[in-house]
Amino acid sequence: MQGGFSFFFRRLLRALITMWVAVSAIFFALRTIPGDAADAMMGQQMSAEGAELIRRQLGLDQPVISQYLSFMGDLLRGDLGLSMAIGKPVSELLWQVAPFTAVVVIGALVIGSGIGIPLGISAAKRRNSMIDMIARTLSLTGLVIPGFIVGILLMIPFAVWLGWFPLVGGGDAHDFWSLLYYGTLPALAGGLGMAAYMTRLTRASVLDLMSEDFVRTARAKGLSENTVFYRHVLRNALVPIVTFLGLYTVIMIGDSIAIEIVFSRPGFGRLILGGITQRDYTLLQSVLLVYVIVALIVNFVVDLLYVWIDPRIKLSM
Repeated sequence: MQGGFSFFFRRLLRALITMWVAVSAIFFALRTIPGDAADAMMGQQMSAEGAELIRRQLGLDQPVISQYLSFMGDLLRGDLGLSMAIGKPVSELLWQVAPFTAVVVIGALVIGSGIGIPLGISAAKRRNSMIDMIARTLSLTGLVIPGFIVGILLMIPFAVWLGWFPLVGGGDAHDFWSLLYYGTLPALAGGLGMAAYMTRLTRASVLDLMSEDFVRTARAKGLSENTVFYRHVLRNALVPIVTFLGLYTVIMIGDSIAIEIVFSRPGFGRLILGGITQRDYTLLQSVLLVYVIVALIVNFVVDLLYVWIDPRIKLSM
């Protein structure tokens, strides 16, 4: 029990330190962007006096260190501040678009895992069969096509020709079925690419483990083939699979930006583009902060899953 608490505390402390470093890096990196919110809001017609007035109102005339300390203090209180360009609370803007990005990311992970893991297992158990060749061909094709290109290819038959799904938009954020309907093609665009990686990874992991000594020993003891596979092979294959799921979750959050642009969806991608265009530091750093927090939570959960899959891992982490 004490060892488990120590492991949990170490992982939590490391996550908090990583978050502080990442948040600080985001804050200072955004200040290197040429221009500021005053320039973007008023344009070239603004007088020097008007620009200086806006900078004072936004706190941009303060030293960067003072801005940083103020930002960290607000963050510790859970206050993300007001958007410099829109004038609304950033937390409100984030909650408005979060469902649209979440349905794409979660949907892509479900589709990618639901296709890739069973297909990879089938290909490994029937090595060099027709199923194996088809799986390898499809996975290789999926590896070379970016998600936003897949999105365009899906739009043509299913949205333009058949009209089964909407071409653009995100649906009603308060209606789950509307979100699911509008998010089906974007989630497929991200999920099919993930399925290609997952298929190859699962196949390779299962094939490697099937030739291990402990698997041959289990067979020699008279265990059934299904027992050997599910208890010994698949359980150990879950370690690299879980690792990839954690990594691809973070990647998919970034890829969702391009997919949202293709489908003209509201989401974090649109906020990021708007924040860059308008030099909206408050909005940008808050959106990026959400990405950092999600990435850290995912990595933290992956660490805990490692221990659940194989408790021996805790001793070496």
